[in-house]
Amino acid sequence: MKTKPFLLLASIFLLSCSQSEEHLTESGLDPKAFLSVTQQGDSTALFVLNNNNGMEVCVTNFGARIVSVLVPDRDGIMRDVVLGFDNIKDYQNVKSDFGASIGRYANRINQGRITIDGEIIQLPQNNYGHCLHGGPNGWQYKVYKPVEVTRNSISFSLFSPDGDENFPGNVNAKVSYTLTDDNAIRIEYIATTDAKTVINMTNHSYFNLSGNPSNPAIDHILYINASNFTPVDSTFMTTGEIASVEGTPMDFTTPKAIGQDIENPYQQLRNGKGYDHNWVLDTKGNVNELAAKLSCPSTGIAVEVYTNEPGIQIYTGNFLKGNIVGKNGVAYPCRASVCLETQHFPDSPNKPQWPSVLLEPGQKYYSECIYKFVVEK
Repeated sequence: MKTKPFLLLASIFLLSCSQSEEHLTESGLDPKAFLSVTQQGDSTALFVLNNNNGMEVCVTNFGARIVSVLVPDRDGIMRDVVLGFDNIKDYQNVKSDFGASIGRYANRINQGRITIDGEIIQLPQNNYGHCLHGGPNGWQYKVYKPVEVTRNSISFSLFSPDGDENFPGNVNAKVSYTLTDDNAIRIEYIATTDAKTVINMTNHSYFNLSGNPSNPAIDHILYINASNFTPVDSTFMTTGEIASVEGTPMDFTTPKAIGQDIENPYQQLRNGKGYDHNWVLDTKGNVNELAAKLSCPSTGIAVEVYTNEPGIQIYTGNFLKGNIVGKNGVAYPCRASVCLETQHFPDSPNKPQWPSVLLEPGQKYYSECIYKFVVEK
């Protein structure tokens, strides 16, 4: 019995690498550094996706995470534009959301309490008294099973039992990544349940489009297709209000540098310690309409975001402190990146006026996010 996890590990390694042990990925990652077997017998590995343009995306089944995204800049130089670690041990030992598939519930639930059919359910309180990103042992720290692997796509499955972080219902979830030939990463989330529960999944990649995350990303230009946002209190909890961005530093309907207003004494920026808010998208769930765009003036690299979700959380890495060392030995400073998290609104289970996150037996949760990379001359 003791040999079975290692046999599985070896097969995953061969499947994910298709190259000799000495070879690194184009982004410089060593696939061997992602091989492990947990105490539960689950195997982790690194998986490499390629398209016909030379773009490379590396993912691991630990948290179904994006580890690296290699794209060309305006001069054709390939740059890794996401933060992360270069080995599985750091992902396992350093609490972070780098590149992760977040679940069961992305973002915050007020005081960690939800009510389903009149029953109050207490969830973990791991952030200012609230439940953040599914609790301290959310899905970003689970080992997913790799399935349906091709040269440019991979799907991961996860079974979350009833009572996982005290969420009700046995849930089967699936996360799929597809790297297209127009340099887009298409992410699809599917979930089903055998009892009423709440689901809200997202990807938590930290983007620095300069490819040099030792420098803050406050020079990046951001556009958000949103006329409104959801204000938060000093504990980062949504108040229930939907407020206009007009005339405030929250207005990105005209593209501007993230650093332009981030130090403004505006109360919402003080509450969020920078940008850490949900915007109410004007796209109305149309995945073909541009939801947001982030671009880097120095490299010309831009990422366009498309989604069927009603909201997007913009987080500017305000809690990075330079004490986490990532790929290439880089210590990530404050605001080294920008997260573009497509989602339902934070604390929707407790705000019935907002789009519902309730998933019932017989229903299928489906969420889609597309990160499309382009080069601006």
